[in-house]
Amino acid sequence: MDLHFSSWQEFEKFVKDVMEKFGYEVDFRKVFFSNGRRYEMDVVGYGKDFVLCIDCKLYGAGRHRISQLRREARKHYERVKEFEKIEGKISIPIIVTFWEEPLITEEGCMFVPITKINDFLRNVYFYLEEFGFMR
Repeated sequence: MDLHFSSWQEFEKFVKDVMEKFGYEVDFRKVFFSNGRRYEMDVVGYGKDFVLCIDCKLYGAGRHRISQLRREARKHYERVKEFEKIEGKISIPIIVTFWEEPLITEEGCMFVPITKINDFLRNVYFYLEEFGFMR
C-alpha cells in the first residue's frame, strides 16, 4: 500500500476509496446544516447499524500535533452529535491520522492511523464495542 500523499485532498480521497472497498455507502465532503450552522465532514460511511463520520488529519510530525488533534477531536465530536440528530442513526466520530498516535480515544472520538484503516474496517464491530462506542 503506497502511503505517500501530496495533499490533504488526496489523503481524504484515499480514505473514501478504502471505505467504498469495504462496502460502505459513502458521502464525500458531506455538508449539512443544523441549528442555522453549516457543518462539513470529510468522509461519511453508512453501515447497517451505524454511520462512521470521519475527519482526516494529514498533520506533519511537529511537536504540537497531539494538542492540535485534541482540539480537532472536540470540534469533530460536536459536529458528529449534530449530524446524529439529523441522521437518526448511531454516528461514530472517527479521526483518521497519517501518523500512529499515542491517542486511541479522546474527547469522544476514536483515532485510527491510516496504516490500520483496513484492520479497523474489517473488525469494526469489535473496535466499536471494545472502546464503548456500541453495546
